[in-house]
Amino acid sequence: MADRLVYSPLRIALLISVLAFLSSVQGIGVNYGLVGDNLPQPSAVVDLYKSNNIDGMRIFNPNHDVLEALRGSNIPLIVGVEHKDLQSLASDAYAANDWVQTNIAAYSPGVPFRYIVIGNEVIPGDLAQYVLPAMQNVQTALDSAGVQVNVSTSVALSVLGSSYPPSAGAFTPEAQTYMEPIIQFLASGGSPLLVNVYPYFAYRDNPAQIALSYALFTSEGVVVTDGAYGYKNLFDAMLDATHAAMEKVGGADVAVVVTESGWPSDGGFAANISNAQTYNQNLINHVGEGTPRRPAPIEAYIFAMFNENQKEAGTERNFGLFYPDEQPVYPISFV
Repeated sequence: MADRLVYSPLRIALLISVLAFLSSVQGIGVNYGLVGDNLPQPSAVVDLYKSNNIDGMRIFNPNHDVLEALRGSNIPLIVGVEHKDLQSLASDAYAANDWVQTNIAAYSPGVPFRYIVIGNEVIPGDLAQYVLPAMQNVQTALDSAGVQVNVSTSVALSVLGSSYPPSAGAFTPEAQTYMEPIIQFLASGGSPLLVNVYPYFAYRDNPAQIALSYALFTSEGVVVTDGAYGYKNLFDAMLDATHAAMEKVGGADVAVVVTESGWPSDGGFAANISNAQTYNQNLINHVGEGTPRRPAPIEAYIFAMFNENQKEAGTERNFGLFYPDEQPVYPISFV
């Protein structure tokens, strides 16, 4: 499997295209969730992405109305596999082939797929055992279909048992059982690990130890010194703790894509429009710099496009950049 992934012409072409994209990353994408009963039509959402110069989209399942709306849009797309499908995709190569043909090949090349996400924050947990075999089956099906797109999985930073200082980053023993072979698989095919990074939750849960300015990218100087690296913001520290953990299990050459990061504008502690605007605008401005440990542009996706009224009450309903009527929650620039 590893040799085929590395040396087949399709995989080489895909790796070259991924590297070319990463070298040109200047902007940032946004997650497009659908957990609401008053959201605009997908075609209007695509237009909203374009009019705001948003460089990429992530959806959590292969919604065919969204995929149709994206045809010819040139908006790079990350698409997720629904968790209910993980077991069948892991155990049945024919199911993986059917999923790819129905949800990916049928829309390619009109939709420029970036990554297929096999599980969102399911490691560790009951579904974790299915992630790697599902990744392998879906990647094989993509390659057989001639679709140049890589698979990965998206993890929360709860996979880390140690994160301070960042160089001490390490996976929990339970998470490492799954993460080590997954990272080896990603390395063999030139795929990134997808990570959800939320300084908001770290600050909310520990405001006595974490300064708001450190969480919002507004610290004037270095807050945390870790050997040769100085950290002015929590986002970089969290991301570099992930890098350090990956390096400890053979993932030094595996890139990281931030599939979620954001700040709520209402519904909880420190959740207000001022903080949300400050965080998200500073994130947009920061991603081109990289982190102290990996000073290269970061591919990242803000969570989320809209406030979604069918999510759990509180902050979960208030991560949106826009209201469902397409008006901005606060001014923000992607240029």
